[in-house]
Amino acid sequence: MYFVERRKIMPFSFEDKTVLITGASKGIGLGIAQAFAKQGAQVAIIGRQENPLVIDEINKNGGDTKFFSGDVTNHKSLKVAVSSVADYFGKIDIVCSNAGIFPTTLIENISDEEWESVMNTNVRGTFFLVKTCLPYLKKSSNGRVIITSSITGPITGYKGFSHYGASKAAQLGFMRSAALELAQDNITINAVMPGNILTEGLKDLGEDYLTRMAESIPLKRLGTPNDIAQAILFLASEGANFITGQTIVVDGGQTLPENLDGF
Repeated sequence: MYFVERRKIMPFSFEDKTVLITGASKGIGLGIAQAFAKQGAQVAIIGRQENPLVIDEINKNGGDTKFFSGDVTNHKSLKVAVSSVADYFGKIDIVCSNAGIFPTTLIENISDEEWESVMNTNVRGTFFLVKTCLPYLKKSSNGRVIITSSITGPITGYKGFSHYGASKAAQLGFMRSAALELAQDNITINAVMPGNILTEGLKDLGEDYLTRMAESIPLKRLGTPNDIAQAILFLASEGANFITGQTIVVDGGQTLPENLDGF
C-alpha cells in the first residue's frame, strides 16, 4: 500500500482572507485551493487556461473561488491578473507561489530552451508574483507568502532533475533575502518542501514505482496534496505570525535515513 488517505482537517479559519494561488488546476495546487476554500477563504486562481470543472470542484462545498487568466513567466500578464484579483475581491492577504514545471531530462540532453523554461516558470515566476503582489500585501494586516519548493535540489538530487533541482534551491535563496525586506511591512514569506506526493505526474510513473517509493519512506506511504496544504495553512495562519524565511519539509521522513536499512 503506497497511499493511506487521511481526512482530518486542521482547525484554521480564513473567512476574512483572500488567497491568491498559482498553478492550482491539479495536484498540489488544487489541494491548496480546496483546503483554503474549506476554511472559508476567498480563493483566486491564476493560470493560463481556465478549467471550469476545477472551479466547480473547489466550490462544491460552498467555496468562493474565481479564475483569473495570467502567465507567471510574463510580468505584464501577471500584473493584469493580480490587479483583477484585487479589484474583484477587494484585497490580497495570502499569496501561494505554486506554479512549476518538472521535465525529466539528463544534463547532456537539456536544451538551452528547456533550461530557460524551467527557470522562467519556477524562479522568475516566483519573483514576478511576489513583486507584483507586494503593494497589495502591504495593505493587509498580516500579509503572507508561501512558496512550494521541493526536497529535490535543496536537500536531495534525482537523475534528470538538475534544472528542476537548481530552480527549487534558487527559490529558497530568494525567499531568505526577501524575508528581510518584507518584514518591515509585517509580511512573512516561507516555503514548504514536499517529498513524493501522489499527484497526476507521479501516477504516470506506474504502480511499481509508486510502491517502491512508498517503501522508501519511513511512514510507508506517499504524501497527498492535502498533506502539503495543511502545512501551507499553518504558515498562512495567525499561529505562524513569528515565522519568516523558514522551510517546512513534508516528506514522511524520506530524507532522514542514511540508507534503506536505517528504519
